[in-house]
Amino acid sequence: MKNLNPIWMLLLFVAVCFAAAGTGAIFTSSSVSTWYPALRKPAWNPPAWIFGPVWTALYLMMAMAAWLVWRKRGFDGGAGALGLFALQLALNALWSPLFFALRNPLAGLVDIVPLWAAILAVLVSFWKISPLAGALLVPYWLWVSFATALNFTIWRMNR
Repeated sequence: MKNLNPIWMLLLFVAVCFAAAGTGAIFTSSSVSTWYPALRKPAWNPPAWIFGPVWTALYLMMAMAAWLVWRKRGFDGGAGALGLFALQLALNALWSPLFFALRNPLAGLVDIVPLWAAILAVLVSFWKISPLAGALLVPYWLWVSFATALNFTIWRMNR
């Protein structure tokens, strides 16, 4: 697998990350303009317009981080770290259907807590292989830390 074109592999990682994003968007769109605005939210809830740009940047950084790990270790040598990456991406993609499609903040919370831990595990494992790859995941982990607090608060305010 080391003979794979690095640019094509970067595009593959970008496509995989944005496929997870697209999955989330499909499930979010049905509730984001109807159910979600009606929920009680804390004063520190970000404005709706910020989510798209933030998540776009985060998915790009995730893809770049995974690509850097692949460049250093390939799929064989990076299997553990890239496997953790795949797990966190699956948990990431699952959150929107749970929170938005099911309209269930508690279900979202049950997903986002292990997602937070999985991102931290990926960050640490990537850092050991490529400090830059690990550093690229710090904003993602911080954003999901904030999102976890927000998810918890929305659940508490609306039960």
